[in-house]
Amino acid sequence: MQAVKQEALETIGKLPEDTDMDEIMYRLYVIDKIRKGQDAIRQGRTIDSETLKREIESW
Repeated sequence: MQAVKQEALETIGKLPEDTDMDEIMYRLYVIDKIRKGQDAIRQGRTIDSETLKREIESW
């Protein structure tokens, strides 16, 4: 897995030159959430779809 800083720099480098700060921050936010989700999966911190459905129904 890439170092976080390197991944951020590569992501920013792929954006158009006229990209505003909000878009840059959003892209980095999404990458962070994906990375955290992947880590949760590797650590077994997940629930099955039936459990999720029951949770949603209780809202």
